[in-house]
Amino acid sequence: MGIIDELEKRSVLILGLGREGMSTFTFLRRCFPLKILGLADKLSWAQLEEQTRQVIESDERVALFLGHEYLKSVSQYDIVFKSPGISPFIRELSAARELGKISSNTALFFERCPGTIVGVTGTKGKSTTVSLIYEVLKTGGIDARLTGNIGIPPLSSLDGAISTTVFVAELSSHQLMDLHESPHVAVLLNVFREHLDYYQTVEAYVEAKQTIVQYQTENDNVIFNASCPITRKMANKSKAKKIPFGVGQMGDIGCFLENGFLFFCADGHRERIIPVDAIPLKGIFNLWNVMPAIVVGKIFGIPNEVIATAIQDFRSLEHRLELVGTCNEVSFYNDSLATIPEATIAAIKAFPKRRLILLVGGFDRGQRFTQLARMILISDVKEVILFPTTGKRLWDEIVLQAGGKNDLPKHVFVMSMGKAVPEAYDSAEKGDVVLLSPAGASFVGFADYRDRGNRFKAEVAKLVGQHP
Repeated sequence: MGIIDELEKRSVLILGLGREGMSTFTFLRRCFPLKILGLADKLSWAQLEEQTRQVIESDERVALFLGHEYLKSVSQYDIVFKSPGISPFIRELSAARELGKISSNTALFFERCPGTIVGVTGTKGKSTTVSLIYEVLKTGGIDARLTGNIGIPPLSSLDGAISTTVFVAELSSHQLMDLHESPHVAVLLNVFREHLDYYQTVEAYVEAKQTIVQYQTENDNVIFNASCPITRKMANKSKAKKIPFGVGQMGDIGCFLENGFLFFCADGHRERIIPVDAIPLKGIFNLWNVMPAIVVGKIFGIPNEVIATAIQDFRSLEHRLELVGTCNEVSFYNDSLATIPEATIAAIKAFPKRRLILLVGGFDRGQRFTQLARMILISDVKEVILFPTTGKRLWDEIVLQAGGKNDLPKHVFVMSMGKAVPEAYDSAEKGDVVLLSPAGASFVGFADYRDRGNRFKAEVAKLVGQHP
């Protein structure tokens, strides 16, 4: 019996009234026009978005639970559709999970989807990879739809879909948790320490991601980063056909970098797809996002030249190593989505021949900064501009790793983007790069990573206006 069949005679609560929660409400209301649906959120009525309030006000068959005691509603319902941002380890939800009451927008999408799902997960690179895959499929003439954690709730992408529709879904660990289905094509990018403010252990975080391959069959495909031990282990647990990607040919099948080109190999036959110099995305780490797009293109029978064209025409996504302005030959890059040290290390490596002024620091989620500190010391980072709260921890680690040496980069502690950007420009010389790559979440002083990146861009625009 599917989820929809179960809902006919059971009480339903939608927990969290953001974009995904309201998508779930809209979908379920179409399925059950007369059913009373519970809606719960920690925000007050006045704090909800105006559009959300209008939708609720126009519906006479809702039971509303708002404010700090909203979780008390959970025990009153048979099935709870939980939004991904709400921790499943809260006491009320832990009890509901044990009773099998928790579902989600993503779970219902998997059940109702008439087409093929290409699911992508990883700690970093998901949005770029799904966008690349989408562009390759679309350029190849396939009815492709972009959905998931990239900002389009899965259920909202189902309208008008048919059996030949291909859904390219960015799947976060939060969305994968509690799923009981896996995509037909699973892409495993990488797994690093993150979200330890959400999960109780690293192992729990990895277990949540494991769902992307756990229910695959021999007819499915898993594309995985062969250089990441965790993704290799995850892929090996899948029953699907395994297609690795990385540096150097790894066997009879896979995508790999060799001698300045990306190749695809199947049954031992090598095909040269695209020269690295023709790829517009900066940094070798972006090649790890391009390779899965090549593999997916080959799975769906798209010609090599079409795959190459789609990749060449692709441009970096917002807040992902995004060039936002140049002022007197000083370049400003917005990499606000770099919320872990590994992402900032990759960003630094993207500028091997440029002097860097690094804007770094954010919310403390227990990350380890040893490797980032070492990278800053061995790279041409001339100054670090440090945000709270991890800025202090990072600087202490830099001093520790320097081992008493005096040639440390200049450092400045700041509290706002309005102080950080002018400070960076004043220290910069022609040819330098000012790089916002925080290595931390944005919850100190910013609404989210988009807000942080947008404030950086606004300050850069102001600077450019002052120095034409």
